[in-house]
Amino acid sequence: MVHSRNLDGEELVFGNQGALWGRAMTWWDHGTGSVWSQPIGEAIAGPLQGARLDLVPSRLTTWDEWLQSHPETVALEAPDRPSGFDLDSMSIVVELGEESIAFPVRSLRSAVANEVVGGAPIAVVVAPDLPDTWTVFSRTVDDRVLTFEFSGSDLVDRETGTVWDPVRGIGVSGELQGVGLDVLPGFTSFVEDYWTFYRNGRLWAP
Repeated sequence: MVHSRNLDGEELVFGNQGALWGRAMTWWDHGTGSVWSQPIGEAIAGPLQGARLDLVPSRLTTWDEWLQSHPETVALEAPDRPSGFDLDSMSIVVELGEESIAFPVRSLRSAVANEVVGGAPIAVVVAPDLPDTWTVFSRTVDDRVLTFEFSGSDLVDRETGTVWDPVRGIGVSGELQGVGLDVLPGFTSFVEDYWTFYRNGRLWAP
């Protein structure tokens, strides 16, 4: 997940606080010493308790896949080691408006999630050929709401039959070729820890 560091016109500087909350990292901000939850970007202790950072749209994908679309990208060099997390044990959380839904990754292996969250039609997509890649898209194109499904490894919308890139959300053939879907914010959380962050949330099932 990616959060904006701007809060009420002030740019915050964060560090790793060291403790876990809901089995997820916590930060502290250098200015006030407040403790923040990494997934939801909310101060959970200290002078700024209750403040929320804006979640910025992002996607989880491979470095090779990213470079195909953004060849000029540079990245921080870090030791190359396998992740200790199994994506299938996690959910993709989408929070829009006053509503949040957790989408278990295991369920997304067999179906695209066509849902409405906070009044916004969304699609949560795990690319079948890139099992560690997921993206949250808006399903609205020119005031028309689309419904997505996989036909083999092709992501297709039922309304126009357009084939879409499941990572970038760009129409690759059909009526909407060249059109891009808006990427929406989301983040991963262990399924059982979702309720730590959202007591009134909802768990999606196909």
